Amino acid sequence: MLHETGQTSQDVTFALYPIYLRGEAYLANQQCRAAAAEFQKISDHPGLVENELIGALARVELARAHVMAKETNQAKASYAGFLALWQAADSDLPLLRQARSEYAKVQ
Repeated sequence: MLHETGQTSQDVTFALYPIYLRGEAYLANQQCRAAAAEFQKISDHPGLVENELIGALARVELARAHVMAKETNQAKASYAGFLALWQAADSDLPLLRQARSEYAKVQ
């Protein structure tokens, strides 16, 4: 993890993108717990994420991984965190609409 979060520039930070892409690969292969671990790494480092979209995307993907693992409480918390973060966003954004719909289905 130490090397994965290293930065080489103050202007552009792509430090967490390999972690995000690995999480996506795990999710695509239905390795939900491994995916959740990768997306959690991003959520655990908000100082590296700053205002990049990857921070919000990781929250949604973390929720999806929890749904896949049938971890309802964690999924609800992840969706709620994303929705709180994007509460002032344009309500017509496809990702926001989709996340709201997925959140409503979590039981």
